[in-house]
Amino acid sequence: MASAVGVDDYAVTRVPEGARHSWVSVAVQRFGQISALSQFLLGATLGFGMGFWQAFLALTLGAVILEVVAVLIGVIGVREGLSTSVLARWTGFGRAGSALIGLAVAISLIGWFGIQSAVSAQGLASLVGGLPEWGWSLVFGLLVTAIVLWGFNLMAWTAYLAVPAFLILVGWSITSELSKHDLGALIASAPPGPQLSLLQGTTLVAGGFIVGAIITPDMTRFNRSVADVVKQTLVGVTLGEYVIGLAGVLLAHAVGTSEITTIVTSSVGWVGVLVIVVGTIKINDWNLYSSGLGLVTFIDTVFGKRLHRGLTTAVMGIVGSVLAAAGILDQFTEFLTLLGVAFPPIAGIMVAEYFVVRRWRGELEAARARGTVPDTAPKWVPATLVIWLIAALVGKYVEVGFGSINALVVAFVLYVVAGKLGLVRGVGTSRTADVATVPAA
Repeated sequence: MASAVGVDDYAVTRVPEGARHSWVSVAVQRFGQISALSQFLLGATLGFGMGFWQAFLALTLGAVILEVVAVLIGVIGVREGLSTSVLARWTGFGRAGSALIGLAVAISLIGWFGIQSAVSAQGLASLVGGLPEWGWSLVFGLLVTAIVLWGFNLMAWTAYLAVPAFLILVGWSITSELSKHDLGALIASAPPGPQLSLLQGTTLVAGGFIVGAIITPDMTRFNRSVADVVKQTLVGVTLGEYVIGLAGVLLAHAVGTSEITTIVTSSVGWVGVLVIVVGTIKINDWNLYSSGLGLVTFIDTVFGKRLHRGLTTAVMGIVGSVLAAAGILDQFTEFLTLLGVAFPPIAGIMVAEYFVVRRWRGELEAARARGTVPDTAPKWVPATLVIWLIAALVGKYVEVGFGSINALVVAFVLYVVAGKLGLVRGVGTSRTADVATVPAA
């Protein structure tokens, strides 16, 4: 029954070489994640408080931070062919810690899936009508669910269609507004709102996509080489930040407000409807996809039961759509933001373990040569849990800089120190359920 619902997409196994994709295919999806309506809002926020060239510098510095994180953790993904929540078993967290990561990913991203669906529903209800907001929430959420059921391949084709359509339609909308102004004057104009510092602007940019950077292995496990990861990250992140972010900066200068999403989506009538649809599909499919992978990993780890990714995705997509339609998710935004503080330390610890401490690196490499995952994993790594908690608290309560970046750096440093002192040790050993050779593509 489960196998008839979509594809499993190597949810808890390595992605075999025959199932890998070209870097362009992955890059288009990465670009699609970043070139969203929320990126316009980020650009407009920068433009409202910064001059054009200062905003350009903030976008550049923020993009560099994101690219470093995404490349490092993405390299782990392409080498091992495993998702973030599965990799975590051998990159510092142990089997129990990876279960916590899987659950956090599942809850966080299904929440954002529902919120994005609800936002799209509001726009569609006002521009198209015909259905109330709850009706559009269901329609939109179930549409994205149908796409994600069939895994990476259909999501790639969706990105090939949605990303160019989004850029063309948004370009049309932006041009229609900016054509009323002198471009040189906009670039030279002072910010219309309260001033933002370069540090504030940079941390806004980096923090805005840090969770997306952390779940990079979910995507890069389908890359073919480390070089492909670097290329697709540089192209996807850089273009996403500059093309959409700078357009938001100019629009904020043009209209004197940071609330430019409405202008983008409604300045050319029906085009605004398409902007909403394609702009949300290409980020919401990855919200649901990674959420499904996280839940599959959690259930597999805690209960020893292998769920089919397609069936799990269908259930989660329906639940997320219903919650969006009921308006319940509006109450969870603060909780989801709090969860976001817990994610950056995960990347810091994984990178520190895989590249510096290397406590379990040998086991991963030996298993990779066999086309399997390691036979066993540590149950707990107490030092990691302590470091994770300390770093998350730093991210939450230290007000200097940006919380997510602080948490990531603190986690990396503490884990390296703990590793050098011999404090990174597993407690208990757990057999890995899946040790069979991965199927051929």
